[in-house]
Amino acid sequence: MACRVLNVSTSGYYDWLGRPEPPRALRNKELTKMIREIHADSRGSYGSPRVHAELTLGLGERVNRKRVERLMRHAGLQGVYRRRGRRNLVHQATEEDLVQRRFDVAARPGSG
Repeated sequence: MACRVLNVSTSGYYDWLGRPEPPRALRNKELTKMIREIHADSRGSYGSPRVHAELTLGLGERVNRKRVERLMRHAGLQGVYRRRGRRNLVHQATEEDLVQRRFDVAARPGSG
């Protein structure tokens, strides 16, 4: 019935069903497995740039950065990112004066 609804011959369906996976799909599965290992070894902290660097420089794999991004997205892997904000130094508390210095004119030595 599904073949009639999709307008496909039954012999064509079973021919498609028996075909091996395409080489690109096999390579994607292989790369995803390696990406998962690298991501797990970094305790989930590596994002796609570092995973790509580990694949290409560390393992010698030839793979595009965008492909690594796509495979990580499909696998649900994401690196930890920390936003670096600027600290407001104007309102930062000054350190405690342990020497107890006095910076006024009356405390100047030699002034009478």
